[in-house]
Amino acid sequence: MDALDSLDEIVPPVSLSFARKDIEETYEPKETEPKENKRHRDLFKLVKEHANRDEKLQKLWSEVNTVPEWVDWDQIERGQNVFWRYGGPCVTTLMFLSLLGGMGARRPVETLTRTGGFGANVVNRRLLETTQHTLGVHDGLEAIQPGGHGWESSVRVRLLHASVRKRIVQLARADPAYYDVAAHGVPVNDLDCIGTMNIFSATVLWLGLPRQGIRPRPGEVADYLALWRWVSYLMGTPHDWLAAPASAKAMMESLLVSEIAPSPKSGVLANNIITGFEGLGPTYASRGFMNAETYWLNGRQLAGELNIPRPSLYHTALCLFFMISGYLCRSIPALDARHIKLARRGLYELLVRNKSKGGLGYKSKFAFKWIPDLVNVETPQGAPIPGRPKTSGALRHAGVERTALLTLLFVGALLGSAVWLAIRAAVGTDILARGLGHVRHISYA
Repeated sequence: MDALDSLDEIVPPVSLSFARKDIEETYEPKETEPKENKRHRDLFKLVKEHANRDEKLQKLWSEVNTVPEWVDWDQIERGQNVFWRYGGPCVTTLMFLSLLGGMGARRPVETLTRTGGFGANVVNRRLLETTQHTLGVHDGLEAIQPGGHGWESSVRVRLLHASVRKRIVQLARADPAYYDVAAHGVPVNDLDCIGTMNIFSATVLWLGLPRQGIRPRPGEVADYLALWRWVSYLMGTPHDWLAAPASAKAMMESLLVSEIAPSPKSGVLANNIITGFEGLGPTYASRGFMNAETYWLNGRQLAGELNIPRPSLYHTALCLFFMISGYLCRSIPALDARHIKLARRGLYELLVRNKSKGGLGYKSKFAFKWIPDLVNVETPQGAPIPGRPKTSGALRHAGVERTALLTLLFVGALLGSAVWLAIRAAVGTDILARGLGHVRHISYA
């Protein structure tokens, strides 16, 4: 935040007194985000341009461009491949366990509810921007090295977090009733940032993937943690706990015990996520399917405390899809390599570039768009959005539910055929054995 203070002195921001509602109504993304204007300063560009004019800006710029000695690029590239190997289950984990289940963390929710980015009508775009950053982090070695787009996104998000922290602290000083710093802590503090890195790394490895039936190998665990240690470093987050699997798992477990305590606001934001994505491309997931994923990955207790309705048995059965595909791909080296290549190319195209099918449709610069103010203190729970399909996505669109359903039907037919052939073989062997026994009996006679 010191660097941001210096930047504000060099390039003073305009007044941020306008209401959040104005931003939600007037911000319409095009093929690229709106160019710099009075509302959206390009902080990354400004830091780069003015690094030589200020000691604090120079320190920040030098830090993010310096590669620590513990970074092993070969290992980091292997860590990127872990994500693509289990692409579907990883994205599902990040959506329903890390982000939606993460709403159970009472303190960070106090910050999120004040930004407005989790309103039902904007959360889809907000989380697709997060997805752009996540996919960029894994998009090949050059992407995460200094100068790459994943590296740049990480630095941009770091500056965004600093902006949110500074804005809420300023508002709390102006009106102590707006945000209780003593009760909730400084917004987006080190513990909050560690929690964020945890849900993108350790939570994926030891909760999200295993709960979908996938258990990463020890080497995959170490490689994936190494990648996110580097990302944590870029984002200014304490990262030594990611140096070894044992300490990473211990941190995850400590955060689960100390931080997960849902409040009524937690349920509001969690339900807004589901409302915001209901029936939309590229997944076209129904509310029932998303409820099932939430219960599957977070468990009955947490999902219930987030006020998520209980899912049907049908939607719960569809959750088996990613477990089947994940194990199949990693078991065959040639298929694994092909799957990683296709997933790296296909997911970014689907979720970021392709606006016509529900993707983001532009390259986010992670501008400070959803700005806290003293008028809109909390994000309300959104009602179902008119025009959205309410029936199962499997019956209406070629989305994730239909793919899951067809996969289950295929596997079911395959297993059924195998069982039938095994029974036929067993019956045939039994008949043959009886016949041979009868022949022996006659010959002895």
